[in-house]
Amino acid sequence: MKSCKLSWSLVAILCLVVAVFAYKFTAGEVQPSTDGRQEVKLTKDERNALLLEMRKWLQSSQAILAATSKQDFVLVANAAKASGMAAEADTPGSLFRKIPLEMKKLGFDTRQKFDEIAADAETLKDAQHTMTQLSTAMNNCIACHAIYRFAENVE
Repeated sequence: MKSCKLSWSLVAILCLVVAVFAYKFTAGEVQPSTDGRQEVKLTKDERNALLLEMRKWLQSSQAILAATSKQDFVLVANAAKASGMAAEADTPGSLFRKIPLEMKKLGFDTRQKFDEIAADAETLKDAQHTMTQLSTAMNNCIACHAIYRFAENVE
C-alpha cells in the first residue's frame, strides 16, 4: 500500500514537471510591452542570434527579388534555401524555450515558405509565382514584428 502511494506521488510530480515545461514551451518568456506588443525576454547572445536570423531572411528576400528580376531561378532557389528549414540548425536551442508558440509557428512557416519558393523556382521558373510566394512569406515577417519585440534581459 505504501509503495502504491509513493508511485502515485511520483506520477503526480512528473505530471506537474511536464505541465510546467509544456507551459514554458508554449508561453515563452514574454510580457506586455510599452508599445502594445509582446516583449520577448532574451539574453544578449539569443537576441543577437534572432536578429541575425531576421537579417538573413531580409537578405534572402532581396536576393530572391534581384534574381527574379533577372529570371535567374537557380539564384532564386539558392537564396531561398539559405533561409529554409535547413538553416534552422543554426538557431540556438535556448530560443525555443523563450519564444511563444505563435512566434514559433510563424518562424517555421516562414522557413517552409522559403523552401517552397526554392522548390517552385527550380521546377516552375515563373517570376510572377515567385513574387507572389515571397509576398506571402513576408506577411509572416510583418505579423511577427507587429506582435513581438525582443528585449535583452539584463539580470
